[in-house]
Amino acid sequence: MTEGTTTSAAAEAGDTMTRLEQEGEIAADYLEGLLDIADLDGDIDMDVEADRAAVSIISDAGSRDLQKLVGRDGEVLEALQELTRLAVHRETGDRSRLMLDIAGYRAKKREELSELGANAAADAKSSGVPVKLKPMTPFERKVVHDAVKAAGLRSESEGEEPQRFVVVLPA
Repeated sequence: MTEGTTTSAAAEAGDTMTRLEQEGEIAADYLEGLLDIADLDGDIDMDVEADRAAVSIISDAGSRDLQKLVGRDGEVLEALQELTRLAVHRETGDRSRLMLDIAGYRAKKREELSELGANAAADAKSSGVPVKLKPMTPFERKVVHDAVKAAGLRSESEGEEPQRFVVVLPA
């Protein structure tokens, strides 16, 4: 690799990081406005994870109020994430892949799904038969696919939204 190529790659990585940080700032402003309107207390935490902006709403006082923003099975959280992505798109003109977490819901869900994926991989390995999981959101399927890959197996998504599900394939 030449020095010019290395410098170009570093500049591109810096541009990407700046863009993702800007997405986080726009999202934080949008969500702060939402919290004010809903009269809910919460702190906004911004980060960049796996080449996407990650924004979390956390609360020191019990997160019971924030649970309203999560909803049943994360339905409200998914809708707020989509609205936040639209707010970022409106400001930047670029499609956002921003991830939103509220009161640690998505982090806890990620742990549960990683365990589910690892268990399904173990079942597929021991039985030699594909393991079909229940329908999941795109976020949930991604976490399961990653866990299956880490276990050394392959998985695929099948079906149509909202009934799309993961099938873990034996070796």
